[in-house]
Amino acid sequence: MALEEVRVTGFAYAGLATKLLQRARLADAEAGLWEAADVQWWCRKPRRSDELEQLFWTDDDGPVAAVLLTDFGRAWQCDAVVVPGVSSIAPSTVWARAAEAIDALRPEAVEVFARDDDFAFVDVLHRGGFVANSRSGIAWMNADARSEVANLPEGFVLVDRADETIKPHPMRRRNGEGIEARLRRCSLYDPAIDLAVEAADGRVAGCALFWFDPVTEVGLVEPMRVEDEYQRRGLARAMLTSGLDRLARLGARRIKVGYSSDEAGALYRGVGFRLTSTTTTYLLAAGTPAALHPAK
Repeated sequence: MALEEVRVTGFAYAGLATKLLQRARLADAEAGLWEAADVQWWCRKPRRSDELEQLFWTDDDGPVAAVLLTDFGRAWQCDAVVVPGVSSIAPSTVWARAAEAIDALRPEAVEVFARDDDFAFVDVLHRGGFVANSRSGIAWMNADARSEVANLPEGFVLVDRADETIKPHPMRRRNGEGIEARLRRCSLYDPAIDLAVEAADGRVAGCALFWFDPVTEVGLVEPMRVEDEYQRRGLARAMLTSGLDRLARLGARRIKVGYSSDEAGALYRGVGFRLTSTTTTYLLAAGTPAALHPAK
């Protein structure tokens, strides 16, 4: 099939990235780093990258590869995505265009995620001047292996955005007042699995957002947080198990979560997740030319 290069911005970019990542997940059940819902979560607030023309390659069936650049404030994240098994474009070609995009952008810092079992790409990053920074885990579970829904302790109640629409969104403090409006523009957002735990006085004790992708039948947990003063009361487990149950009832066959702390890993393993891969974040300092070219 002939390939065409396409450049899009804003929510049009999110739509095309969604189709690309859905196609990638359908091609391989556990390959790669991101789900379509990850990109939609990144759209929760305005970013400088919204106005950037993002590069995609498409064939007759839709997008097959892309260079995704996302401004997270502390650094610009670069993701070179290729649908597994597509021979019409080589990963080396996408990585080379990613390097060109980074060099043209000249950000203060660039962040690239790589699975630790992707030895070829890790070598590319090392030779390109990237330095390992932090590590995180990717865990999966079959939805029918989930734990039973845990009860909340007395004095707390679980709410979702399908029922609670009068109060401001519980994630607005960290993500801006426009978070709910932007989430509702995302095709995979479902207010019925946008959960929060409220204390007796109405304060938000914790919140968690779950995503269901009907194309891939994959559920995603992203993000999840319990406020410091409410830690170690069983709120996280109750909120998590309720969300997993709702995902399963929507049709999710498999559910994924990423985490970066031992405490979070223990919580997720305790409800049925199993670690399938680890990921390292690599940083490139300002002024260092990116070289994402594999060895010849």
